[in-house]
Amino acid sequence: MELRDIEMFLTLAEELHFGRTAARLHVTQARVSQAISRQERRLGAQLFDRSNRRQVNLTPFGRQLRDDLQPVYAGLRDTMERAHLAAQGITGVLRVGMLPVNAHDFRPYWETFRSRHPQWKLRIRHAPFNDPFAGLRRGDVDVLVTWVPVEEPDLTVGPVLIAEPRILAVAAGHELTQRTSVSMEMVSDYRLPTARSGPDYWFDAYIPPYSRGGRKIERSLVVGNNEEVLALISTGEIVTLYPVHMVRYAPRPDIVYLPIQDIAPLAYAAVWRTESENDLIRALARTIRDLGPHPPTE
Repeated sequence: MELRDIEMFLTLAEELHFGRTAARLHVTQARVSQAISRQERRLGAQLFDRSNRRQVNLTPFGRQLRDDLQPVYAGLRDTMERAHLAAQGITGVLRVGMLPVNAHDFRPYWETFRSRHPQWKLRIRHAPFNDPFAGLRRGDVDVLVTWVPVEEPDLTVGPVLIAEPRILAVAAGHELTQRTSVSMEMVSDYRLPTARSGPDYWFDAYIPPYSRGGRKIERSLVVGNNEEVLALISTGEIVTLYPVHMVRYAPRPDIVYLPIQDIAPLAYAAVWRTESENDLIRALARTIRDLGPHPPTE
């Protein structure tokens, strides 16, 4: 296998969806499909079960190949990256995964870190909300910006970057758009999404299971990513909560955002693997503490 083919295979093994894999790798879906088919012909075995129309699944052979290739590919990629950076005088890279989409709002932290530590490179990337801490544990990112609480024994919760008011996203034309704001009691009348995987307590902090009055909030539709959530909102199948920065970062003609009266702001903090803490992580945490929490987005 060529390095690019390995990257396509491992990305598809993670996403289990040709369209999302193609988008992530900035190639066409046909190219991903052709690459996987070519690998299967060379290896003489099927890597993915394509019987499900919505997503593919790894075969036992595919799972074995994924498990064998992941550490080899990661090691090779890191070696090439270190060599490239060393040639530029960069001695370390800090990778920050962002669950919220407003990384631009936090540029004072990023700029201060870079000015204080020009010998280190700071890389900001998107992080998925499904299985949210897997990237930290695999070593894909060094720090994760996520909502709290995080109560994982192997993870350290660092300083808070922001605490944002929450809003409700509904389809344009939804009956709730007749109101200027809503309550969680009202929200409990509608269907909301849930993640495929992740700690219950963590998702409860984002969408509580009950309103303050004790009404159950139904989180019944399993979703894989935010694009899928937005599509389901736009067709009226679900409503969902978001931090208020979505008003600026995801304005859409088919979705209306409504203030919620009776729910606390959602705080986001920096989190990292305790055993992986190093000078770069400590420097970023110190930068965040020095600057203090970012003002809530209005």
